[in-house]
Amino acid sequence: MLSTTTPYTSLEHSIFTAFTQFFANQLSAVPQVRPAVQPFPVCFDSTKLSRTRVGLGVPAIEFVMLDAKVAWSVYGANSMVQARPGVACLAFVDGGVSPKASIVVGAYQLEDNLVEFDLGRSMLGFSSSLLSRQTSCGNFNFTATP
Repeated sequence: MLSTTTPYTSLEHSIFTAFTQFFANQLSAVPQVRPAVQPFPVCFDSTKLSRTRVGLGVPAIEFVMLDAKVAWSVYGANSMVQARPGVACLAFVDGGVSPKASIVVGAYQLEDNLVEFDLGRSMLGFSSSLLSRQTSCGNFNFTATP
């Protein structure tokens, strides 16, 4: 489910637990900050993370659609939030054990991504981060032709 009113992506509890443990293990060399900054349970010392044009240098998160050939990549700009100076947190929240949907992609993860709804073919298209193309939704030329 996509939501422009849900601030951060919400994952069903068992998905959230597995996901955050895996993500934290991928960044085991970066010190975690405890206590974490609520509502985010996984936070890191952001001074120990590199910076790229697509945000903090953290592992990309792949939302795989129908098969591995169709994936939406979420990079540091959309996966990490600067919770306070020197502290960056994984910008995903625990949706509990009985959410309305197992995964609700929130507004923070949608920022600077183009999403196209093809109602006629019941399809969804997405760009992944426009930052990787050295632009953003704020300065994207929607009238340009390829």
